Amino acid sequence: MNDFRLPLGELAESVIDLVTDVFAGFFAVVRAIFAGLYDTVDLLLSAPPFGAIIAVFAALAFLLRGWKLAVGTVVGLLVIVGVDQWENAMDTLALVLVASAIAIAIAVPIGILAARSDTASKIIRPILDFMQTMPAFVYLIPALILFRVGVVPGIVATIVFAMAPGVRLTELGIRGVDKEVVEAGHAFGSSPWRILRQIQLPLAMPSIMAGVNQVIMLSLSMVVIAGMVGAGGLGGQVVQSLTRIDVGLGFEAGLSVVILAIILDRLTGALGGLRGRRAKRVRRSDASARDPQAPASVPEPAASGASPAASIAP
Repeated sequence: MNDFRLPLGELAESVIDLVTDVFAGFFAVVRAIFAGLYDTVDLLLSAPPFGAIIAVFAALAFLLRGWKLAVGTVVGLLVIVGVDQWENAMDTLALVLVASAIAIAIAVPIGILAARSDTASKIIRPILDFMQTMPAFVYLIPALILFRVGVVPGIVATIVFAMAPGVRLTELGIRGVDKEVVEAGHAFGSSPWRILRQIQLPLAMPSIMAGVNQVIMLSLSMVVIAGMVGAGGLGGQVVQSLTRIDVGLGFEAGLSVVILAIILDRLTGALGGLRGRRAKRVRRSDASARDPQAPASVPEPAASGASPAASIAP
């Protein structure tokens, strides 16, 4: 029994070697695309003066949440400038934005598929469990082999690690849509695609936005791990502080990560709140449309308060 050993490690190594040999050109293209996206976003964040970027974030915070979040955003970003971590913070923010955008673009369609097919859901859920429970460092090994050292393996590992909540919450949101509203869409003769686009997705948007928020937060949690493979940014600073036993540098870089996380969390949370209020108005207007005797819940013009089912009527 002591001599028995499952050759799972050798099998995984053989699979990676096969994939590397067969799809080398494909991974080279993916690496070029991811690196190009990162360089573009990083240039947009790093090239302007820090005051301009702070003003943009403050204006966005004011529009979504009000002056308190705007003031907090300005103070937090000025702290990052004050500890001389602005360029590293923008590098990290570029990585998080690119990885989160790609993860969301993959997660939402998969979540829609899982919501519309029980078979697909049963297949996807174990895969998501595996992705969430596997240590993040394990993702870096094949990512390094396939994409070499640099920012791209960090982006790939971040996408794999952060994608699961987007899939789960998208599926949960669509499955939670009132069946009567969907049946009303079918009664009007609408196609499944039209029902998805004009009824299910708008009503599921609060849950989807919660998934977007979680994807961004998990992407930020991968910053240090990405820094270990040459991604740079604040993660690289944290890794550097570990090698030097530099408490001050580690604290400044860690504090900058926390500030970015708080700002992004509040902004996406506020955006999700706006979507949630809009979804509630849609539900109330749909109830009024089904029951003409019910008093109007929202004093809005008919064009903006029409039910989703009515809006897709032929």
